[in-house]
Amino acid sequence: MTISTAQFTRSIAPSRLGTLGLVLTDVGTITRRALVRWRRKPSVVVTNTLLFPIMIVLMFGYLLGGAMTVPGGDYREFLLPGMFAMTMVFGIGATMVAVSSDTARGITDRFLSMPVSSAAVVLGRACADMLESAATLAVLIGCGLAVGWHPHRGLADAAAAVGLLLLLRFAFLWVGVYLGLLCYANPEAVTAVRTLEFPLGFLANPFVAIATMPAWLGPIAAWNPLSSTTTAARELFGNPTGGDHTWIAEHAILMAVVWPLVLIAVFLPLSIHRYRRLSR
Repeated sequence: MTISTAQFTRSIAPSRLGTLGLVLTDVGTITRRALVRWRRKPSVVVTNTLLFPIMIVLMFGYLLGGAMTVPGGDYREFLLPGMFAMTMVFGIGATMVAVSSDTARGITDRFLSMPVSSAAVVLGRACADMLESAATLAVLIGCGLAVGWHPHRGLADAAAAVGLLLLLRFAFLWVGVYLGLLCYANPEAVTAVRTLEFPLGFLANPFVAIATMPAWLGPIAAWNPLSSTTTAARELFGNPTGGDHTWIAEHAILMAVVWPLVLIAVFLPLSIHRYRRLSR
């Protein structure tokens, strides 16, 4: 019904809305469509979006945290910003599953047959996923406050940390969109990507300090884009950073902007190009 409304709007008021207005209308329509599942399947959203990250925080913070040491601070203070960043990584698989499911069921083909901007289709998906990620991050921050974690550098720095976390999610979102369009006919590939999310996180610094890693592994983890955002968030929240004094760690805030922009510059055009190729 909402798609029909968008088509009706385009047919009666193209001159008033203009090209940009029509694209934004399409984006809003597709975003609403993606968010309908929040109402139709609340149990899935609550379990995957809210309960799973909370469970991971409690498990690492209480079950495993007693055996962890961090140079220069408390492990729970060190862990929470890492978990916030790790949740952004989990979004790669979530986006990939949603996109590949729509493509495999022919919904994407239906969009291709309609007068809908190809950019609007992928941007609508992006808007829906970003809203879901913001809700997840808000819940995790609330959970962190409940277990004793606190930001220590004021509201402005905390807001900047949240902004960098969501920027990383926006970058990873385009990785998920592209992989979903690329692998929709191969369910095993979707499973493989979701399985690799944890190794990607462990090959960085969300859970352990890079300074404690073997000499050959530390540089690999340090140059993982996830590590830059995690370190930047810790710095802005005023939490322990783990005692890493490499160049990239000392410029973590800068690299937390640069890495996502590079990923977006690569995967956003690839996603739109791949979407357009589906009709060929």
